[in-house]
Amino acid sequence: MLQNRCDVHTHTLYSRHAYSTLRENVLAAREAGLELLGVTDHFSDMLFPRTDLEHADLRDYQHFINMGVWPRTWEGVRLLHGAEADVRTLDGRLFGQDVEVTTDITGRPLREACSLYDRVAAGCDYVIASVHYKEFAAGAPVAQTTEMYLRALSQPKVLVLGHTGRAGVPFDVREVVGEAARQGKLIEINEHSLETRGPGGRTWASCRAIAETCAELGCQVVVNTDAHVCCAVGRTPHALGMLEEIGFPQELIATRSAEAFLAAMSAAGLRTPGV
Repeated sequence: MLQNRCDVHTHTLYSRHAYSTLRENVLAAREAGLELLGVTDHFSDMLFPRTDLEHADLRDYQHFINMGVWPRTWEGVRLLHGAEADVRTLDGRLFGQDVEVTTDITGRPLREACSLYDRVAAGCDYVIASVHYKEFAAGAPVAQTTEMYLRALSQPKVLVLGHTGRAGVPFDVREVVGEAARQGKLIEINEHSLETRGPGGRTWASCRAIAETCAELGCQVVVNTDAHVCCAVGRTPHALGMLEEIGFPQELIATRSAEAFLAAMSAAGLRTPGV
């Protein structure tokens, strides 16, 4: 039976359409027997309507700025800081990379202006890059959407491509998975993508094809809940069941243990926190 001892894609109340506090998620992770929990709230223009394409108020995003106050081990669970950043353009740019920040969270001018993405990512251990708004890719050729994912994947803090099987943007799976394997980056097998559709659905077939390609090309995956409420944290029966069905190798599941996930971070060039 496949083992999964980490959940590195979860959401708290900050994501607005999620329903649990950080502590509630930590306690749920402990009850589920997890060794490591990654908190990756949405970093997206779905959160604050007053964020436009050029300017943002950093006070809306201070949740990410202040993550350093979290304990690195809480209730026996290792805790990582993350963000799920939206892929927003066909050239693979992420939310906030074209948004300038000129003041700090008190409203005082910064010595140097920076992008909203850079300010937020500086406090993250890793970033998950996901597509939620697929309209910008409507009608784009597969070569272009493939390049979109490749460029997002190549960004230094991006460790994981999130729920590509349900994003609704076709791409060359072999090319993206092969490049992820070469870079030591990770592909997500997302429980929420499977539980809401069930076997036989389009999303299930897409996720299975991606997983089969990862197994063939030796690309590591992360098995995550994408939990938006604490009772879902650490619960991945559909994802693990699908992987067992196709004979997916345990050694390619980076979330099989905290040690394995931290090793994957290091292999991808990310600093591993002293947890």
